[in-house]
Amino acid sequence: MVGVPRPALEGVVETCLYVENVEASRDFYVRVFGFEPLGGNDRIQPLAVKPGQVLILFRRGGTLESIPVAGSFIPPHDADGEQHFAFGIPAGTFEDWKTYLEGLNIEIESVVDWPQGGHSLYFRDPDRLLVELITPGVWKNY
Repeated sequence: MVGVPRPALEGVVETCLYVENVEASRDFYVRVFGFEPLGGNDRIQPLAVKPGQVLILFRRGGTLESIPVAGSFIPPHDADGEQHFAFGIPAGTFEDWKTYLEGLNIEIESVVDWPQGGHSLYFRDPDRLLVELITPGVWKNY
């Protein structure tokens, strides 16, 4: 709307993944990244990524109806297929991450050296979701 100033935005706080087995996925993300579980059950598992950032694992098909909460509700949502997301890593840790993942017997599907200077490595989680680790320099703002 013209004439109305845009309010401030703090950034991305939650990212959700839809998985078949919440416990198996939780164990993967805790083992590989050290994320801290924040409560949860067999339908939902929030994980603390870092202060102010939460990765939420939802059981696929487990949020097809509204969920009552605090006198209101969370609208239905779900997803399937081979989704993609990325975690940022410091530039100097790229090779360390590659070695670490190989040591966990996690298959690295692709490594990309981007023309603008950043690097990415891609691998799959237990649901075949495509996880990317990305260094600064891939995006103009990262």
